[in-house]
Amino acid sequence: MALQPWRTGKFIRIEQETKDTKRFWIEVPELESFDFAPGQFVTLDLPIHDKPNKRWRSYSISSWPDGSNVFELIIVLDKNGAGTNYLFNDIQVGSEIQFRGPQGVFTLREPLQEDIFMICTGTGIAPFRSMVQHIHHKQIEHKNIYLLFGCRTQDTLLYHQEMLHLQQAMQGFRYIPVLSRETWAGATGYVHAGYEALCTEKQPASFYLCGWKGMIDEARQRILDMGYDKRNIHLEIYG
Repeated sequence: MALQPWRTGKFIRIEQETKDTKRFWIEVPELESFDFAPGQFVTLDLPIHDKPNKRWRSYSISSWPDGSNVFELIIVLDKNGAGTNYLFNDIQVGSEIQFRGPQGVFTLREPLQEDIFMICTGTGIAPFRSMVQHIHHKQIEHKNIYLLFGCRTQDTLLYHQEMLHLQQAMQGFRYIPVLSRETWAGATGYVHAGYEALCTEKQPASFYLCGWKGMIDEARQRILDMGYDKRNIHLEIYG
């Protein structure tokens, strides 16, 4: 895959999603259409260090290809991280930034001929929101799609109302939020019990994992222990 050139992006909209999470919309003025595959990411060059490799931060694109020159990122604040502190404290509507992308191969394998399990925590939902909305808007034929999204508490669920509405509008899509530190009407604990319960008959399936390394390592081992091949597992590790 050819390396994309550095481009200038302009922040045109910023919204607080949760207490520690913001949504950023970035326009690419030099392009009429910013084309990407759902699941890909961009790398931002932030003015936080003299060395380039210490300035670069990569984030999955959370929007879906719509033919425009605007894309969305959803970013959680790391209070000890220079990158997110700069984005949260210094970036405003109208700010410009250098970025490179789209990049990455964490994308859907079409045709979608088997069940798909999208397993994530935190901002790991970003590429899956892109994928599911793309499938919905393009009316791509698919079997069952399960989005298992792990968070600590209800107030940290990202795109929650959007996913609930999408579940009603999209046949075969099931949204399963799981809370680890709060009792509520929905599922509690961790995401692993969810996909294990849905795979007791070991139907043909693909597993897409996105989030922190600890969750991904555990999920990958559990999926292998269920009898699936490592070729059925696709992953994107954050951090």
